[in-house]
Amino acid sequence: MTTRSKILCASEPDLDTAEFRRVLVESGLGANRPVDDEARLKAMLASADMVLTARRDAPGRPLVGVARGVTDFSWVCYVSELAVSQSAQGLGIGKGLLDEARRQLGPSVAIALISMPDAVGFYERIGMTRMADAFWFGRER
Repeated sequence: MTTRSKILCASEPDLDTAEFRRVLVESGLGANRPVDDEARLKAMLASADMVLTARRDAPGRPLVGVARGVTDFSWVCYVSELAVSQSAQGLGIGKGLLDEARRQLGPSVAIALISMPDAVGFYERIGMTRMADAFWFGRER
């Protein structure tokens, strides 16, 4: 677990489906995710190899961000969601979640994702390499 500016980033494989749904909706990703299909959201969480959360270090520890990934823990991790509630955007939470993913995965695992058009600048600013409409963290070895 790491702490960033009173935001706690941690692995949370048993994340509550309702909390996941809320952050998807609040982030704007809800328009492109099956937020009205609870069974599918539950399956998305259950099938993920990595679920990282960002919570405020405050009473009730409200969820403000989530990163969900599918990985072999050896070669590549595909981040299928990186969602931060709009009220918490700009606080470094998305970068913090990706930093935590990189820490947990280690230097030999690449991270790939497909960006929503309005998030392209964010991924470029944090140092991801643009490959057409996909982004890539290269392997260090």
